[in-house]
Amino acid sequence: MKSWLSCVCRCFFVAGVAVFSAAALAGEYRSVNAATVLFDTPSQKGNKLFVIKRDTPVEVVVSLEGWSKVRDADGGLSWVEKTYLSEKRTVLVSASRAQIRQKAEEAAPLVFEAEKNVALEYLESVPGGWVKVRHPGGQSGFVRANQVWGI
Repeated sequence: MKSWLSCVCRCFFVAGVAVFSAAALAGEYRSVNAATVLFDTPSQKGNKLFVIKRDTPVEVVVSLEGWSKVRDADGGLSWVEKTYLSEKRTVLVSASRAQIRQKAEEAAPLVFEAEKNVALEYLESVPGGWVKVRHPGGQSGFVRANQVWGI
């Protein structure tokens, strides 16, 4: 009986770890709602690492009371106060020059081009490896998913 119970407990533990791991890999993206300082620990007494610009996308890795550990487009990890994170999604141009088209097709007319590190509002992912985005100036279109970070 003791052996059976131990086996069941181990199975539930392994299943829980698998579910938690899958959720952690899913990636929860947010954007920064105002320029703010990122820290090396979840405290304003921690070392200040750098200032992050408004509308920059980040991936939330861990959430604690009042703080989130985030990953930036370069893979760096740091802490930010949760009040500086927005539900609004943005993506960051990772290509040297991203081409935004009228339709999610390579042959579609070009709407505009965006330089590396420009933040664009994320609208939706569409089939075929495209993302619908909007420039802060109001123009919108479709960009290849491999030209941006934050999806």
